[in-house]
Amino acid sequence: MNIFLYRLARNAIRAYATFLFRLRTHWHAPLPPGRKLLAANHPSCMDAFVIPLLTKMEISILISGKAFMVPLFSALLRRCGQIPVSEGNGREAMDEARRRLEQDGTVAIFPEGRISPQEGGHLPARPGAARLAMLTGAPIIPIGIYYPREKNVYIASRITGGEESDGYWYLTGPYQITVGEPMYLTGDPDNREQVAEASARLMDEIARLAEESRLRMHRLIPATVIAK
Repeated sequence: MNIFLYRLARNAIRAYATFLFRLRTHWHAPLPPGRKLLAANHPSCMDAFVIPLLTKMEISILISGKAFMVPLFSALLRRCGQIPVSEGNGREAMDEARRRLEQDGTVAIFPEGRISPQEGGHLPARPGAARLAMLTGAPIIPIGIYYPREKNVYIASRITGGEESDGYWYLTGPYQITVGEPMYLTGDPDNREQVAEASARLMDEIARLAEESRLRMHRLIPATVIAK
């Protein structure tokens, strides 16, 4: 990871968020020291850019491999230490995420594996986040994101090989985040039932926090912010 480039990119995103987002973050607890796995719902492609604003620590994010095929953009992602995930390299991506966690790094993952349904709600969690937590002992920090998805913009871009990379982007407006308390998942990472149960519990907590973000945005619950 090129630390200078990472921080430069994060500062640019922070400036964008300052002017174009009404970004509000509620903390139930500060982030724990050492290795940790941030896990959030995924209403749009923009989430991967906002997550690094939660901490001064460098974060490695598991991002769709197609993003790494967009000219110029791919070089930036790689130099900033992000991890590509595609159908053909899932095990390799998980091994790299595990290595960084075992080096006491911070990794972010979207357990749904792709963008949440645009009509609302979320997809079932894939097993990656729970397995990483079980394999490394890293606490999972559940994060619930909410904003009006009807404001998402569909954007397609040309990628290497002539294909298209497409997705929904949230470009401006209110953006609410609720960061939950650390979850410590134990069990056998090779036991599918245990992993599935842990994944469901994780996604339930993320969904609960996303709903909390929604209620807070609409001022249906207090907007008190707990400092990190």
